[in-house]
Amino acid sequence: MGSTTVDGADIRLPATILGVGLGGFVDGIVLHQVLQWHHMLSSTGSDNVGIRAYPVDTVPGLQMNTLWDGLFHVVTWVAVLTGLALLYSRVTRSRGRLWRSGALWGWALVGWGLFNLVEGIVDHHLLGIHHVHGGPHQTAWDVGFLLLGAALVTLGWTVQRRATVVDTCADRR
Repeated sequence: MGSTTVDGADIRLPATILGVGLGGFVDGIVLHQVLQWHHMLSSTGSDNVGIRAYPVDTVPGLQMNTLWDGLFHVVTWVAVLTGLALLYSRVTRSRGRLWRSGALWGWALVGWGLFNLVEGIVDHHLLGIHHVHGGPHQTAWDVGFLLLGAALVTLGWTVQRRATVVDTCADRR
C-alpha cells in the first residue's frame, strides 16, 4: 500500500485561500473595527470611480459603510471556510502534523500577502474607495500596506520552500 503525502503543491491552493481569508479578517477586524482607520466606502466621494460619498461621521454614511464592511467579512469568512474545507479534503491522517507544517503556514502567509496586494492595489489605488489611514499621509500608509503584502508573500514563500513533506498516513501501520 502506497503512502499518501501532502507536500507544498498539494496544499498550496487551500492554504493560500485560507491565508487570503485570514488576512482579510485581520484587515477588517483591526483596521475597520478596532482602529477605525477606514471602512469599505470611507473614501467615496473622492474615489476614482464616482461612487457617491458615504461619510463615516453621519448615521446614513456609517450605516452604508457598516453594511459593506459586513459584506467584506462574509467574503473573508467564505474564503476561510473554503480553505479549511479544501485542506480537510486533502488530509486523511496526521492532521496534527499538517497544522505544524511550514508548508501550510508558508502558503497561508503567501495568501495573506496576496490579499494585501490585491486589496491595496484595487481598493486603495485603482478605485480609491478607501485608504489604510486617511489624512495627509494616506499614500504612505497605502504604500506601506503594499510593502507589508510583498513582505508576507516573500516570507511565506521562503517558509514553504524550507518545509518538509507531511506524511498524512504516518499513523497507519
